[in-house]
Amino acid sequence: MSLTVCLAANTLHYPEGGGHRWVYLNWALGLRSIGCEVIWLEVVRQGVSAQRLFEQVAALKRHLARYDLVERIALCSASGDTVPELATEGFLEFEAALHADLLLNFSYGMRSELVSCFSRSSLIDIDPGLLQIWMSSNQINVALHTQYFTIGEHVGQPEARFPDAGQKWNYTPPCVALDWWPESRALKNAAFTTVSHWSADEWMADANGTYPNDKRTGFLPFLDLPQRTPQSLELALCLGSDEEYERMALQRRGWHITDSTTVASTPWDYQHYIQQSLGEFSCVKPSCVRLQNAWISDRTLCYLASGKPAVVQHTGASRFLPDAAGLFRFSDLKEAARCLESAAADYERHCKLARALAEEYFDARKVVASVLERALN
Repeated sequence: MSLTVCLAANTLHYPEGGGHRWVYLNWALGLRSIGCEVIWLEVVRQGVSAQRLFEQVAALKRHLARYDLVERIALCSASGDTVPELATEGFLEFEAALHADLLLNFSYGMRSELVSCFSRSSLIDIDPGLLQIWMSSNQINVALHTQYFTIGEHVGQPEARFPDAGQKWNYTPPCVALDWWPESRALKNAAFTTVSHWSADEWMADANGTYPNDKRTGFLPFLDLPQRTPQSLELALCLGSDEEYERMALQRRGWHITDSTTVASTPWDYQHYIQQSLGEFSCVKPSCVRLQNAWISDRTLCYLASGKPAVVQHTGASRFLPDAAGLFRFSDLKEAARCLESAAADYERHCKLARALAEEYFDARKVVASVLERALN
């Protein structure tokens, strides 16, 4: 008998972005590939205007239709009630979601009264270190779940630089749905690219004080990289109308800048952008370096699955992540330039190594099967 899994995503109120939806699509498609029935659950926030809500719902339906998931969407309010404005939109009743064998919950703020309605529930932590800090400092109240999973290798381990928030954490790698991410040839004269937010009002605190925790801050030590390498570097960024000076400053330093809301507005646009790239170059938020959480981005997995070498900032010791084989991990400017040159010098071999890495460790079929085995036993 097939299992039914209710996947609680967190995309409805997110600015339209294909990359963000792929975080959850990879898990949903992985579950379906091993025979599970999937229900895609979104919780509707209070205070959203009816017009804006209809726009968000329309985008969700449009994005999921291509993956045959549009008829598997369930929506509810924060208390689990039907949202009156959406009563005639043809979604699954929340009651149908409650009959699932497992709630796979990526929505940290889901209320206890909703989570407790499910017979079994597993929280999936995709912000290792940060989530545990938020929980321990009462910045977020996470409902009681049957099991807790994390993509951080060091969460709950003696070497961790952050608390465990009083829970037992089971490690799982993040995943990518390989059937939907085939190897792809780069365009002629393609660049190393990434898709990212830039400035954000996000701050963290540790023993050394408070620090900004956005991608702009993470990139600051590497802004001169285009002058250190002949490789073309492109950033697909979400810049506001008041950040034109940021675009011009980056371009003066040799970065190519494009608009992420154009090249990655839908899941398929995002996929096309990645697959036509030469590879990925990206820095991480400062917290990943400070916490040494061995984090790897779901975006990076999409590059690897597409047969693209990825050059990304080092986030800590790993039991299996390589530093210079399909995936390159750098710690400073000089090392970043050297990694780019190494990836380009033996490009075809590193393309094969990138795909092999995705197949061995991040194949969604393997990952979700392992999570289900532990969550349901």
